[in-house]
Amino acid sequence: MTASWKIELVPVPVTDVDRAKAFYQQLGFTADHDHRVPGGPRFVQLTPPGSACSIMVGDGITAMAPGTQEIQVVVADAKAAREQLLTAGVEAGEVDEQPWGTFVHFQDPDGNKWALQAIDRRPNG
Repeated sequence: MTASWKIELVPVPVTDVDRAKAFYQQLGFTADHDHRVPGGPRFVQLTPPGSACSIMVGDGITAMAPGTQEIQVVVADAKAAREQLLTAGVEAGEVDEQPWGTFVHFQDPDGNKWALQAIDRRPNG
């Protein structure tokens, strides 16, 4: 039997944890945790609306340089997602229609790249 694998948490390297937390909350992410380990790192776990996977920003949680993470997520409607980004004051690219899906791209304040993809159907259902 094959074990079920589910992605739980993706680190997103940032320069300013509070600025990043505010940015993602502005997009509707829920702040699940905001903890500082005594004498150690601070980690903030944020979950996008409707997602089973979260992101984590913080101090001392990853060796990755800020602005180097790339994340792709699925949305129901790329045009509506773009409008939501624009309403939140986030610069978003134009809707890009491809045979395999419709995309919208944006970046967080540190330059971490996000691709929002709307697809009609997945190859495996």
